[in-house]
Amino acid sequence: MTSLPPVQGSAISAAVERLATAQATRVPCSAVRDLIGTDDLPAAYAVQQSLVQARIAGGASVVGRKIGATSEAVQKQLGVDQPDFGYLLSDMDVSDGVDGTPISMRTLVQPRVEAEVAFVLARDIDFPADEITLELVRDAVEVALPALEIVDSRIENWDIGFTDTVADNASSGLFVVGRDGLPLSGIEPRDVVMSLTINDEERSSGTGAACLGDPLEALRWLAVQAARFGDPLRAGHLILSGALGPFVPFAPGDRVTASISGFAPLTVSFEE
Repeated sequence: MTSLPPVQGSAISAAVERLATAQATRVPCSAVRDLIGTDDLPAAYAVQQSLVQARIAGGASVVGRKIGATSEAVQKQLGVDQPDFGYLLSDMDVSDGVDGTPISMRTLVQPRVEAEVAFVLARDIDFPADEITLELVRDAVEVALPALEIVDSRIENWDIGFTDTVADNASSGLFVVGRDGLPLSGIEPRDVVMSLTINDEERSSGTGAACLGDPLEALRWLAVQAARFGDPLRAGHLILSGALGPFVPFAPGDRVTASISGFAPLTVSFEE
């Protein structure tokens, strides 16, 4: 990465410190767009990279990527008009929650939950961006899985613009994936139907087509961006392809179930 001009570098450092402090204290902070601007995506991704590298230095490892703001419903909720991406880290994986152990909310600030289709890659997608096709990414998928993403924002009241959510690792928190995956010969991601319930009350619904028209198209979009950033998707990576419907708030004691057609229901509960 090329060095940043001093003023921009100073702004990036200030944004990193603001978001890191909010995470450490669980006290939401003001938006960082006042520091890095509303449309400087390189600066926003530089903040994201600094925060991710700090967590890696603290012992976490990269296990995949997430795509954010893929559905029109979520874009409207966030006030953005395009997708973004973030990194999935090992300390975000709370998939043990499917075994019945309540998931702790002690690291979360302002969590929401959404249901998604996830993919595990069988091979690298390491090609020039203009050569990455839908057929190529489909061929790279080992299995599809049901997933819950617990999205979170360190920014007060979710008052975010596009650079805010990018800087905040695409408003990531935790994630849960099911145990039993299906090859794409056994399921068509764009055709799935999703219902998300909290304590048996439906709170969100949608379809695979709500995710950029097809979760595999979301994966293709991510693979293109990753190639352009010089950090291609790798075999074994888990990819959260994006919400199939609106995200919703939840609280300690809640039981959340994602029912995505073709997969077994995914149920977890939460505690403070």
